[in-house]
Amino acid sequence: MARVLVVEDDPIIRQTVEYALKRAGFDTTSVADGREGLDAARRIKPDLILLDLMLPSMDGYLVAEELRTTDKDVAIIMVTALDQERDKVRGLDAGADDYITKPFSMQELLARVRANLRRVKEREVLSKQETITVGDLIVEPSEFRVSIKGVPTKLRLKEFQLLVSLASEPGALKTRQALAEEVWGYDFLPSSRTIDVHIRRLRQAIEDPSDYVYIHTVHGLGYRFGAIPHDEISQGATTV
Repeated sequence: MARVLVVEDDPIIRQTVEYALKRAGFDTTSVADGREGLDAARRIKPDLILLDLMLPSMDGYLVAEELRTTDKDVAIIMVTALDQERDKVRGLDAGADDYITKPFSMQELLARVRANLRRVKEREVLSKQETITVGDLIVEPSEFRVSIKGVPTKLRLKEFQLLVSLASEPGALKTRQALAEEVWGYDFLPSSRTIDVHIRRLRQAIEDPSDYVYIHTVHGLGYRFGAIPHDEISQGATTV
């Protein structure tokens, strides 16, 4: 049974969400405070956290940032009443895997939770993949390991899955819709920004220390993967 932690200060939303999750079969714990949420996450080690942004004592951004210093694997869904693009991007940059904006339906919330919890299946799929070597990059899906010039590089799970998805089919166009289905498990595209922010973090992790640019934007469509030396890339060719 998957463990879900709900960090939400609104008592009605917190109780409603907790009830819906328990009815759906999840082992659910809820707290009303950011600091309590951080402590609970470290204590119970949930599989997924539903994390409100506006919290007493410690906001959701700080909670996510603190968690990511020690836990790269827990799935974090930001739950927010803020609908500004910059707030969503800031949440993703803080370490969230996904976000949902209030008001939301319980059906949508449960769909997001289930999609982000498909970790066992995802790791099973990764374990069947062969090692990928291109440029100065080595990706070992079965070991959940990436290295650049022989130096290990740490990636979050979603970033790693994006890399495997792209690198497994070099030269092929991967649309945002296809990546949403492969990596997040969605049959719809929740937001292109979710994917774009993860792509940006992935680029920073694998391209900044490398002699190559690997991820290439096909504007309005998606991305292609291929190793091209930095000095051969025209300015602006890899922007998101």
